[in-house]
Amino acid sequence: MMRKTFIFGATSAIAEATARLFAAEGGSFFLVARDPDKLKILADDLRIRGATLVKTAIADALDFEHHQKLVDEAFTALNGLDTVLIAHGTLPDQKFCEHSFAQVRREFETNAMGVLSLLTHAANRFEHQGFGTLCVLSSVAGDRGRQSNYVYGAAKGAVSIFLQGLRNRLNSKGIHVLTIKPGFVDTPMTAAFAKNRLWASPDRVARGIYSAVAKKKDTVYLPWFWSPVMLAIRLLPEAIFKRLRL
Repeated sequence: MMRKTFIFGATSAIAEATARLFAAEGGSFFLVARDPDKLKILADDLRIRGATLVKTAIADALDFEHHQKLVDEAFTALNGLDTVLIAHGTLPDQKFCEHSFAQVRREFETNAMGVLSLLTHAANRFEHQGFGTLCVLSSVAGDRGRQSNYVYGAAKGAVSIFLQGLRNRLNSKGIHVLTIKPGFVDTPMTAAFAKNRLWASPDRVARGIYSAVAKKKDTVYLPWFWSPVMLAIRLLPEAIFKRLRL
């Protein structure tokens, strides 16, 4: 399928890997990121890999007033859209956030409010046209608050709940809403972390996203084993869970 795809956070490792899979089908793209140099490299790479058309724009997740215009520009540039992938985000310093509400607010606005803003505008366009796929990178961190990353987890949890509501609202309108919940992924954002067998590559996660889009899944844990892991964590009684150091 030759998709017309809008990607916000296009230069993130997972978004890049997913875009390459869509490019191999001859898809067209409207790519949005903050770094113009990285964006140009990605755009050139996708053209080489088979993309029929690649347009780019520079924007920030916190520039809420510009989001409507971006979505409109994407529809115009590609003569319509059928797929939106929102993949931007930051990984906050939990300890720093615990002593700075200003930082908590910034991280929440980046990882949650920016996503909700973009989704609102894209969902309304898709609802009007009667088709489309909305894909969003949430996280397993949003399934339950843990002391090690609850600021990040709270933002991702908000995104997941928002997507559930959109899915319920738009299901009868022919709109596919996909919540993507990766576990540990080896990306530049996590470069400082020690790695083990639980860590996945961006390419592996991208293949999971590609499959979930094709199969019109509602929620996908990537890699798959995070689904039973997080089920067990969600089912732990609070009286036990609050004593764990997670």
